Amino acid sequence: MQKELITLRDRLIDARDRLGWKKSDLRRAAGLKSASTLTELENGTIKDSPQLPTIAYALGVEVLWLQHGIGPRERRSNRIDEAGANEHSISLSPDTPEVISLAYSKPASDDIEIRQFNTGGSMGVGVLLRDQPGVIQSWRVSHEWLQKNVKSHSGASNLCLVTGFGDSMRPMFEPGDPLIVDTGVKTVDFDGIYFFRVDGEGFIKRLQRIPGEGIRAISENKAYESWTIRPGMDFEVFGRVLKAWKSEDY
Repeated sequence: MQKELITLRDRLIDARDRLGWKKSDLRRAAGLKSASTLTELENGTIKDSPQLPTIAYALGVEVLWLQHGIGPRERRSNRIDEAGANEHSISLSPDTPEVISLAYSKPASDDIEIRQFNTGGSMGVGVLLRDQPGVIQSWRVSHEWLQKNVKSHSGASNLCLVTGFGDSMRPMFEPGDPLIVDTGVKTVDFDGIYFFRVDGEGFIKRLQRIPGEGIRAISENKAYESWTIRPGMDFEVFGRVLKAWKSEDY
């Protein structure tokens, strides 16, 4: 007889048990800094947390189901195989036939996994990333590496990988180069490099606030003209680019 999952606590524990994970496994997979959030959620002490979307993603379930028991349990195009690993399949865009599969197995260490940004996202449709030569699906890094190489961020669980696309940001990075994006940043509070979309197309640009005009999108490659994101446009910030690695052929 299937167990009735009435509360958030019930659903969280059940989803974790299905993967064969301990709380420490889930904490590492979700990139949580401490165990207190999971402990309080599983004890029923708290019934909500800003980390729920990250926890749901790590478990391979829909956040709405995890929090409220509403809708489908498993993430769209997600399944849990017999070995207990999560496999996520997403399409980059309705115009792009390539489907990316991300497989996550039980964490084996205290390392942090920085996953590929899910371009399917909460919008329900794909975001077009033009001229992207394949993708980097995930990195597994140590806490020491993160501390020394990505010194300022809103939390390890908010970090994701974006594979460079197009040539508009040369020489900052090349198509195919890895970028670390902080998805905890959702507004352009100061000038910097941001990953964002306008309508259904994704961009990485230097954004500069222009009073009375809007936000200027500036390419590093001077062959591309700057353009303005004006109020009323369908504009969404996915995150701020914290780090980019530029490849060299030898």
